[in-house]
Amino acid sequence: MTQDMKEAPLSGAIQNLFGAGDENVRLLEQLLDVRVALRGGEITVEGESEQAVDTAEAVLGRLGALSARGERVDTALVQYAVHLAKTDELEQLDTLFGEVIATTFRGRPIRCKTLGQRAYVRAIKKNTLTLGVGPAGTGKTYLAMAMAVSALKSKDVERIVLTRPAVEAGEKLGFLPGDLNQKVDPYLRPLYDAMFEMLGAETCQRMQERGIIEVAPLAYMRGRTLSDAFIILDEAQNTTQEQMKMFLTRMGFRSKIVVTGDPSQIDLPRGRKSGLIEAMEVLDGVPDIAVQRLTHQDVVRHELVQAIVRAYDAHALRAKEEIFDGRYAEEKRDVD
Repeated sequence: MTQDMKEAPLSGAIQNLFGAGDENVRLLEQLLDVRVALRGGEITVEGESEQAVDTAEAVLGRLGALSARGERVDTALVQYAVHLAKTDELEQLDTLFGEVIATTFRGRPIRCKTLGQRAYVRAIKKNTLTLGVGPAGTGKTYLAMAMAVSALKSKDVERIVLTRPAVEAGEKLGFLPGDLNQKVDPYLRPLYDAMFEMLGAETCQRMQERGIIEVAPLAYMRGRTLSDAFIILDEAQNTTQEQMKMFLTRMGFRSKIVVTGDPSQIDLPRGRKSGLIEAMEVLDGVPDIAVQRLTHQDVVRHELVQAIVRAYDAHALRAKEEIFDGRYAEEKRDVD
């Protein structure tokens, strides 16, 4: 079966649409089991399934329009467009690129790349406290940082406070060189990285010296009241129940808090319940508080990251089923 696209992308945008070494169309072919070719300036799609061909055409048409507008098309966008097409939400793709959250210090616009990310950003705008929960690569910290910078530039807040628990993942703090600040610096590095991209290293340094931006381990938050501030708690899955309650009660007037974390990557000692998990249970449904869950579909890193997240989720589900089956068999033996 061969069907030509009714509206081919502009010739100047075809290279962007196809990607380096045609990696974008190769991925599309793999995902939908079709064949894509460029013949005489016209893109053709072939395949055994008419539905797959129609889906590929719709995806190429939508991505071609974005490419013609100057948007960068990569494999992550191709994969997400296919997902939207299969769920009859492909038309939503255009609206994702219409809203600029912030700009980097180099002038690059920052936008949401998935519907889940857009819901997360809208939740931050609407609520005083937002819990952003999801796997690695979903943009939880990066988007929260973008929202914080936007709020600071628009003078909605007077300062930004960034914090995270200094919990070891297989390495003890005492084995690291330097004083306490130098010991905890590696744990805060992801926050610095996002902050530098938004504002530039020199600007960040000046703002830190003036107290406009504060980056500190969670232990430094005790006993304080944070008003007129945009506060981000990162890696919150590694907070204890006591630490989370302490942190949430630091909120002062005219402040906004975003808590981010991945419950699948808890590094607390065995037997300690994560403060993030408890907060999700306790605060869900409370007015002016949002619990926004992101999934593997919101991963915007290499497409292999999505596969890794799905594989770990499936493994965890199988482990739970095996535990349940074992307990059921044991209870059945006791009854018999």
